[in-house]
Amino acid sequence: MDPHRVVVVGYDDAELLDIACVTTTLDAVRHIDPRLRYDIALATPGGGPITCTSGLVLGGQTALERVRGPIGTLIVSGGLGHTGAADDERIVGHVRRLARESDRVASLCTGASVLAAAGLLDGRRATTHWRFADELAAAFPKVTVDPRPIWVKDGNVYTAAGVTSALDLSLSFIEADFGADMARWVSRAMVTYLHRPGNQAQMSMFTAAPAADHDMVRKVTDHISGALDADLSTEALARLARVSPRHLTRLFRAHLRQSPGRYVRKARVTSAAQLLTTTDLPVARIAARCGFASAEALRQAFAKEYGIAPSQYRTVSSTAG
Repeated sequence: MDPHRVVVVGYDDAELLDIACVTTTLDAVRHIDPRLRYDIALATPGGGPITCTSGLVLGGQTALERVRGPIGTLIVSGGLGHTGAADDERIVGHVRRLARESDRVASLCTGASVLAAAGLLDGRRATTHWRFADELAAAFPKVTVDPRPIWVKDGNVYTAAGVTSALDLSLSFIEADFGADMARWVSRAMVTYLHRPGNQAQMSMFTAAPAADHDMVRKVTDHISGALDADLSTEALARLARVSPRHLTRLFRAHLRQSPGRYVRKARVTSAAQLLTTTDLPVARIAARCGFASAEALRQAFAKEYGIAPSQYRTVSSTAG
């Protein structure tokens, strides 16, 4: 196989940002070190131009039908046209064929439906954009769809949540191919402050919409985010809201689909993750600032949420140093 040959599959109504995140990030390698490079080509049906979801027209560089292996990385873009692409046996057939001739196979966002239609996700864990996860799971029951991570690796098959997570997946490819230092340099060149590991959640609780339709719940969640080191027990929060702990729990489950205790733990871990990657504070200081009784308490909660220790998360995620 040619490890640095990359073929990106595009089609009408593909998402331009999916394609650009991958191609621009991978191409940055040669600007940092001219001795290194990826050979990147956009393959489209018939080799013709495609109209992206935004309405912009992107020229194909080669006909999908004419592409032959070996290929280092085969990447299927996502976009609103994924349903048509997954129903197009020509596209699906060529993706299936090229997958056999590729070291790595990847999809971005809804491009997972094309891989699934080709049978490449059968028996595998995969992700896609959270808005389309249920649709993918219903259409392809042999696929274990996990809407939480920004990207998933199962064997040599990678699936990403799409849009900017394509940048994170590309950085992971660069790290595997050219080392962690190159990945950090590219991350800086792309002006992204964080190279996120695949198991980071697609949606931070601080960017997800709060329960704006219930004033009391919003008041409590605002208090939590601004006072993580305070007493945030359910009883204390209930006193703040002037309701019983049982009633507060009912409200949280109704509007946030989780208990107050679970919401607090996730808020503290999310804040700790941000501090780990944006500051040089010792883990013990971060634990105290985020309301954990000790560094060990943070470590246990962090491992449960992210699957790795705080120190390891800092190492793989931070662009500092």
